[in-house]
Amino acid sequence: MSEYAHIHPDFQAVLSLSDKERIHFLNEPRWIGYPAAQKLIELLRHMMELPTRARMPNLLIVGDSNNGKTTILDRFKELHGKGYVNENAEPVKPVIIVESPPTSDEKALYASILEEFWTPYRVTDSVIKLRYQVIHLLRKCNVKILIIDELHSLLSGSAIKQREMMNTIKMLCNELKIPVVGVGTSDAVRVLHTDPQHASRFDVLSLHPWRLGVDFQRFLKGFESVLPLRQASELFRPEIAKTLHAISEGNTGNLHRLLIECATEAINSGKEKIDVEMINRKSWLQPTRGIRELM
Repeated sequence: MSEYAHIHPDFQAVLSLSDKERIHFLNEPRWIGYPAAQKLIELLRHMMELPTRARMPNLLIVGDSNNGKTTILDRFKELHGKGYVNENAEPVKPVIIVESPPTSDEKALYASILEEFWTPYRVTDSVIKLRYQVIHLLRKCNVKILIIDELHSLLSGSAIKQREMMNTIKMLCNELKIPVVGVGTSDAVRVLHTDPQHASRFDVLSLHPWRLGVDFQRFLKGFESVLPLRQASELFRPEIAKTLHAISEGNTGNLHRLLIECATEAINSGKEKIDVEMINRKSWLQPTRGIRELM
């Protein structure tokens, strides 16, 4: 299949499938690496492998909604979070990722953690009982790092509730001596400033939108290598890259959806490639401040 050099060798066989099967393949989750994501994954790996000490480092990862934060976390867990039994015949569940409750509720946070262990618990139990059930399980399973996604949700509670939740996170970090990582939009930074002690415990890492440039073009070339189109689109070319960047606004999730929509049209139409005209027809996918209506 030398004529399909634009497709990664692992995916060239997909080109022989039917249109319906190729479109299904398009919508399957698939990791496409890029420097900022790889750097973050390496940082998280480094944090989970640090020697235990009294005050472990914590991290807050912030970025725009739909900018790939959760996808990076999933990739990190896939690479470094698989459970195993250590040399002492003890269970090890190195990475726990939970979603912050929709409000500042300590009990709901404990429930989210317990769900990750598939362990029975009673929602009617007291906060203290659930707290020590969580601490016991995190210790028993030798958890190395706790990641709380959607941390900005804590802003929906009162200032007092926000401080209570941050104190809970601090307590877990102190009791377990493991790094705690929060993930959310830039609003999550406001949660840290409920108390100077919390702000001093967390480093902040921002995932910025793509800038139009060489790295963005390289990412587009990598993305094209997994799109099952029988003709090369050369998405990395300046004119196409500029159009994609303008519509997606450099947001990774928006770019992903835009390219999947274009590739689907390319398959259904028989054109088998993405061009500027096709991309411009999808300009309705551009982020808006209001509700986006499907055309």
